[in-house]
Amino acid sequence: MTGPVKITSKTEVEEFLSKYDDFLFDCDGVLWQGDVLLPKVKETLDLLRARGKRLIFVTNNSTKSRKAYTKKFSKLGIDVTAEEIFGSAYSAAVYLKKVVKFPADKKVLVLGESGIEEELASEGIQFVGGTDPTLRRDIEPEDYDKIVPDPSIGCVLSGLDLHLNYLKLSMALMNLQVPDTLFLATNIDSTYPTHGKLFPGAGTMCAPLVLASKRQPISLGKPSKAMMDCVKAKFEFEPTRTCMVGDRLDTDIRFGQDGDLGTLLVLTGVNKESDILAEDAEIVPMHYMTKLGDIFELLN
Repeated sequence: MTGPVKITSKTEVEEFLSKYDDFLFDCDGVLWQGDVLLPKVKETLDLLRARGKRLIFVTNNSTKSRKAYTKKFSKLGIDVTAEEIFGSAYSAAVYLKKVVKFPADKKVLVLGESGIEEELASEGIQFVGGTDPTLRRDIEPEDYDKIVPDPSIGCVLSGLDLHLNYLKLSMALMNLQVPDTLFLATNIDSTYPTHGKLFPGAGTMCAPLVLASKRQPISLGKPSKAMMDCVKAKFEFEPTRTCMVGDRLDTDIRFGQDGDLGTLLVLTGVNKESDILAEDAEIVPMHYMTKLGDIFELLN
């Protein structure tokens, strides 16, 4: 197996772009860091569109809905439609609605933020928990007798919850003890890269439930096959003419590899050049470059 190709010249960029019609982009660490757009990202995306490339933005961040993401893109000066965005919260909603055909009379117990709620609502799926302010508190002695399995709940969906607490975990565990209750996770990332640092990811939210329930969730984020199946079904791209662009080997690049896509790693996020050049590297991209903006800069 040949090693990854570092793209450092105009000729290499042209050769790379000629291979692909569609590009799947991770967001944080590739396009921006926190609320700061990375250099020449807008110019690169505009260049790709001008060349007839299709852009699809695939993110594991479940805290924002597709609609909320379009606002972030707009604030950063990038024109993107909601239809071009495929987040893990939307992936979970599509999976429930289209794949498992979640019963209309059942509800989803959400551990997560408004992004999950908005995407479930967009698919007509009932939910409880989530951002409910009455659950953002310490557990009280009287709660222990009140927390019992709810027959109206058919699924526990775990995402990145910025207000996770013992009360929410207890409610989720109680319902997961019912074998027929689905256990889904928007993603199982151990960390969440933002503002140039690593914070606890969505995987750390469901880890206590995995330990306590002895159940593993179906993950609807990168690098899961379930998410790839949903993305392929929606966008109907040719895998060999599609490239996954990301900053993280164990999610983005593995996602692309498992889906038989081309892969490009940029070094503006989680993984560095030393990670892919290490002799014991288990996951390596086909191509890599210092930053996404190199595409524009090297061509100009």
